[in-house]
Amino acid sequence: MCVGVPMKRAGVFGAAIIVFLVFAWAGCGEYYRPVAFPITPPPPNPTFFHMVLVITAAGNNNPGASTTIDVSGDAATSQSIVGIKPSYAALVATATRVYVANTGEDTVSEFAPTSATPVNIISFPSGSAPNFVASTESGTVYVSNAGSGTVAAISTADNVLTNTIPVGGIPASMAELPNTQKLYVANGSSPAGNGSVVSINTIDKSLNLPIVPKPSAPWVSPIWVVSRSDSQRLFALDRGSGFVSAIDTASDMVVGTASVGIGANFMTYDPVLSRLYVTNPITNTVTVLNALSDALTPMTASVPSPISVSVLPDGTRAYVASALVSGTNVTSRVTVLNTADLTVKTTIPLTSVPLVCATGAWSELSIAAAADSSRVYVGNCDASNTDVIQTSNDTLSLEITAPFGGPFSPTGKQQLQNPVLVLAGP
Repeated sequence: MCVGVPMKRAGVFGAAIIVFLVFAWAGCGEYYRPVAFPITPPPPNPTFFHMVLVITAAGNNNPGASTTIDVSGDAATSQSIVGIKPSYAALVATATRVYVANTGEDTVSEFAPTSATPVNIISFPSGSAPNFVASTESGTVYVSNAGSGTVAAISTADNVLTNTIPVGGIPASMAELPNTQKLYVANGSSPAGNGSVVSINTIDKSLNLPIVPKPSAPWVSPIWVVSRSDSQRLFALDRGSGFVSAIDTASDMVVGTASVGIGANFMTYDPVLSRLYVTNPITNTVTVLNALSDALTPMTASVPSPISVSVLPDGTRAYVASALVSGTNVTSRVTVLNTADLTVKTTIPLTSVPLVCATGAWSELSIAAAADSSRVYVGNCDASNTDVIQTSNDTLSLEITAPFGGPFSPTGKQQLQNPVLVLAGP
């Protein structure tokens, strides 16, 4: 029952009585006060906190696969069947969908990276030979076609081809600006002979005027294009001329060039330090260019037979995959460079196996760093596995075997597939 108490000064005993009665008054109308036990929510599922995709091929007549690896556990969480001779893939729509170009069957496979099924198949005209995928948009993904010399635009809403744009050559790679205003295409060759670099207006899907190279750095066989984070510069690597050209994306004019040596065939962009890393297996060099300046000021590191390179997202180290061929065997390894001065931190041996894949191609050793910089993954095409490097001590911690699915051997045993692309997710 609630009690009213006259408030008057008293001695120590009286004060204690008053305090007690105040608390009693505050609880008026409550029959009991239940004890509150905190409810701990279920912990987040770490499976796809960070992920890496490995695209594998299984010869000229067998479907390939896409394996999603959980970075936190270094375990395959799902495998999706893709088409014949997959060549490139991209994570689009905030990394919720995967698009894989299947060169060997004129299709594109589309699916969720977190689930093996369903896999949607998008058919292209016969002879298209889709070979590259790129997008920074959520509603459209672009696929280049080496067979028809075109770029196809696909609506991610319903996986329907909405546009086909002739690009005047045989596309080798593409890059869309982060601001989604233009798509750039490196044509490795054209009917006239030399290659070209062209841009597409992503608003109306029209081809812009040709990009004219510097006379000292002509287009011969452009092979790679990457964009700077601010969308103001596009960089094109030409394997035939041995130059990297900086293109002003507002005018599509070449505003700077740098020599990286004939034969350079892979380039990646480090957004932390705004640098370009270019591998050249012919000159045994990795050239680093300052992407903030149109002068493209270079630094060079000597690395035997570099194939591909990946920079940790924290910007501290670059990992260079190398393939050294001796007779019919190939020995692979990774050289770790300190990005501050390009000194060699360490060299990590991988494996020595019979040569199976295209020597010197970036897909022979595709490399990617996990988004949290904790691991580096190397898709070893010749060895049919993915090597996992622990970056805390720069050691090889695990080899993840590729799935079966290749042609059967004379003994009736099915062969392992061959990794051709490692793709880091968020």
